[in-house]
Amino acid sequence: MLREPIPEAASPPASGQVDVVRLAACLIVAAIVIAALYIGRTVLVPLAIAFLISFALSPLAIWLNRWGLPRIVSVLIVMAFVGFILAGLTLLIGTQIRSLSAQLPTYQWTIRSKFDDIREQMSGPGIFDGAWLTVDTVQSELTPEPPADAQPLPRVQVVEPPASPLHTAVAWLAPALAPLATAGVVLVFVFLALLDRGDLRDRLIRLLGGDLHRSTDALEEAGKRISKYLLMQLLVNVTYGIPMATGLWFIGVPGWLLWGALAALMRFIPYVGALLSAIFPLTLAFAVDPGWSMVIWTLVLIVTLELISNNIVEPLLYGTSTGLSAISLIAAATFWTALWGPVGLILSTPLTVCLLVIGRNLPQLQFLDTLLGSTPVLDVSTRIYQRLIADDPEEAIKIAEEAIAEGTVTEFYNDHGIEILRRVSDAYLATARAEHRLRVANGMDLLLDDLRESHPPAPPPAGPPRIACIGGKWEIDSVACEMLVHALTLDSIDAVERREGIVTTRHVAKLDLDGVEVVCLSYFSRDPEAAARAFCRRLRSRWPACKIVLALWNAPALLLDPERISAMGADEVVTSVAEAVRRIHRVLAPEALQQLQKVEAPADDAARVAALAGTAILDGHAREELDGLAKRAADVFAVKIAMISAVDATREFIIGQNIDLPGNPARDSRDMITMPRHEAICDHVVSSGDVLIVPDTDRDPRFADHPAIELWQARFYAGAPLTTADGMVLGALCLLDPEPRKLTEDEVKLLDAMAVDVVSIITGEEASDQPPPEAKPASNAVGQRVPD
Repeated sequence: MLREPIPEAASPPASGQVDVVRLAACLIVAAIVIAALYIGRTVLVPLAIAFLISFALSPLAIWLNRWGLPRIVSVLIVMAFVGFILAGLTLLIGTQIRSLSAQLPTYQWTIRSKFDDIREQMSGPGIFDGAWLTVDTVQSELTPEPPADAQPLPRVQVVEPPASPLHTAVAWLAPALAPLATAGVVLVFVFLALLDRGDLRDRLIRLLGGDLHRSTDALEEAGKRISKYLLMQLLVNVTYGIPMATGLWFIGVPGWLLWGALAALMRFIPYVGALLSAIFPLTLAFAVDPGWSMVIWTLVLIVTLELISNNIVEPLLYGTSTGLSAISLIAAATFWTALWGPVGLILSTPLTVCLLVIGRNLPQLQFLDTLLGSTPVLDVSTRIYQRLIADDPEEAIKIAEEAIAEGTVTEFYNDHGIEILRRVSDAYLATARAEHRLRVANGMDLLLDDLRESHPPAPPPAGPPRIACIGGKWEIDSVACEMLVHALTLDSIDAVERREGIVTTRHVAKLDLDGVEVVCLSYFSRDPEAAARAFCRRLRSRWPACKIVLALWNAPALLLDPERISAMGADEVVTSVAEAVRRIHRVLAPEALQQLQKVEAPADDAARVAALAGTAILDGHAREELDGLAKRAADVFAVKIAMISAVDATREFIIGQNIDLPGNPARDSRDMITMPRHEAICDHVVSSGDVLIVPDTDRDPRFADHPAIELWQARFYAGAPLTTADGMVLGALCLLDPEPRKLTEDEVKLLDAMAVDVVSIITGEEASDQPPPEAKPASNAVGQRVPD
C-alpha cells in the first residue's frame, strides 16, 4: 500500500551485546532458583502445602473474626473443624477397608475362575504360534550344549547376619513417621499462617517491593484466584464423588462409599488422579461378579461421569478462575512434578497461579503473564495484521468474522479495521519490506471483498448517491473509504467510493459528484492540513452546495479544533467509522439530532416513578449522605463532577453532588437542581438500565450539542443506573469531566458497585442487605458494549 513518505527513524545504538549479557544473567538466575527449589524441597514442600491450605481456610477464619470472635479463637475453630473432617474421613475409610478386608477371601474363587477362563482362551492356537516355534527351534540349534563331563560351578551365597529388633522396628516405622512428621509441620504452618496473616501479608508486600498498589493488588488477586480455584475444585470433586458412590451402590459394588470418597479426593491430583481412583472399583467389580456385567456397568459409570465432569461441570464452575492457559497448565504440571514429585503435581496449579499474578503486577516479570496467561497476547487488529503479513488472508478473514459475530460490521471497522490501517501506515517505511506491503494490500482486498459478500447492504435507491467517500492522497486512504462506504450502506445510506489521486482540476472533474450531498475526504497522514485545504478549495469551487466531512483517522488532537477545520474549508470532522456514520446522518437530516438526544421511557415507567415517590428521597432527607457519596465518587475516579440524579415523570432532580454545578439551572423549593427530563442525559441510563459511557462527547453526535453536556461543560460522561432490588431504575450515579477519558473494565464494575451503595441510602436499606444488580455491559460513545 502507498502512503505519505515519512523520514526514517534514527537507528538505535547497537545493543546486541547488552541483550546477550542480560539473557545470560536471566538464565543464570533462573538456574539458581530452580536448583534452590529442588535442593530445598524438604522444607519448601510443607510450606507450599501449608500456604495452599491457608488460602482455602482464610475466608472462613476471616468470616468468624468479623462476627466478633478473637482471631485466636476463630483460628482454633477452623483448625478444629478441619481436624473433625479429617478424622471423619479417616474413620470412614478405615471402616470400609476393614469391611472389605474381611470379604476379600470370599472373592478368591471368583478371581481364580476368571483367570482360568482367560488362560484357557489364551492357550488355544494363535496366529503367531508358528513363528514363535520357529524362533525357539533356531535358538536351540545355535546354542552349544555343554560337555558331558563338565562339572557345575560352585555357587556362593552371602548370608546377612540377623537384624536386631531395634533395627527392624526402625525399618518399619521410618516410612510411616516421615509422612506424619510432614503432616505435623504442615498443620503448624497452617495455624501460624492463619494466626499471623496480617504480618505475613506485610512481609510478602515487602518482598515484592516496588509500587505498594501493585504489590497489594498482586496479593489480593492471588488470594482470590487460588481460593476460587480450590472452592471450585472442591465442588467439582464433590459433584463427581456423590454420583460415583450412588452409581456403585446401585450397581452393587462393595465399599461404594469408600470408592466415592476416594474418587473425590484423588481428583485433587491433576490428570492422573481420576485414572488411579477408577482402578479400585473396577478391580473389585472384577473380583465380585462371576460374570462381566458389573465390570461393564462400572466402566460405563466412570466414563459417563468423566465426560459430564470434564465437558460440563468443570467448564461451568472453573471458567477462567485460574487465568492460566491449557498449555501452561500441562507445562506447569510437568515442571513441578519433576522438581517435587507427586506433591508438585498437586501444587502445580496454585503455584503457577502465583507466578501468573506476580507477572501481571510486576513490570520486570511481565513475561510470566505472556507465557502462562489465558488472555490473548495480541489484540484482534494485531492478529489480523500479522496474518496479512504472513500471507494468510484466510486466517485473517476467520478472525474478522469471529470479531463481527460478537458485534456488527460497523463496530469491527470502528474498533479493528481502522487500527489495522493505522498499523500499516506506521510500519510502511519503518520495518515493512516490499513483499510485506504487497501481501497486506492483497490481503485487505480479499478481506473487504469477503465482508461485503458475507454482509451485503440493501439495494441502493434509484438516482445518484447521496454520499461520496474519496481517498485523500494514498491508497490506504481509499481502503478506509471502502470500510466507511460499507458501513454507511449497511445503515441505509447510499454511498460510493472514489479512489485517491493527485488533486488537479482534471482529477476533481472526473470525480462525478453531481447530485452528491456530502463528500467525505479520508486522510491517514499525521499532517494532512495542506492537502485537505487544497482539496476542499477545489471541491468548493466546482460543487459549492456539497457538505464536506474530513475523516482524519490519524491526525493529532490539535488539528481537530473546529476553527482549524473551518479554515481548511470543511464542515465537519470525524475520527472513527461510528462517528462518521452518525455525523453524516446529522448532516443529511439535522432534525434527526433531536431524536438522537431523546429516548423513550421504559415500559414500566409508571411503576418506576411510583417506586421513586415511595422512597421520599425528593424531600432532601438524605442530602448530606448522598453529597458525601458523590464526593467520594469524584475522588475515587479523579473527575471534576460527580452527581446523583433521580428522574421522575417529567424532571430530573440532582439529589447529590460533589460541587456546585456550573450554569444557571432552575432550583425548586427543596434547593435541588432540576432540569426537564428530555434534556437530561441520565434519562438514557434510566431508559436502558445499562451503564452508559461517553469517552468524548465532542466525538459523539448524540451528545456533542446535548443541553446537559453544554451546561456542565463536560467532554466525558459515565452513568450507572440506580437499580432497586425489584429492578426499578430510579436515576443514575454520574461522572463528568472536562477532559476525554476512558474507564477500564474494573472501573466500570466499581462504578456499578458504588451505585448499589447509593440505592441503599435512597431506599433506607443496608448495603449488605441490598444485592447488587445483575452486571450489564456498558454502552459507550460508539454504541459498543464494554465487557462486564
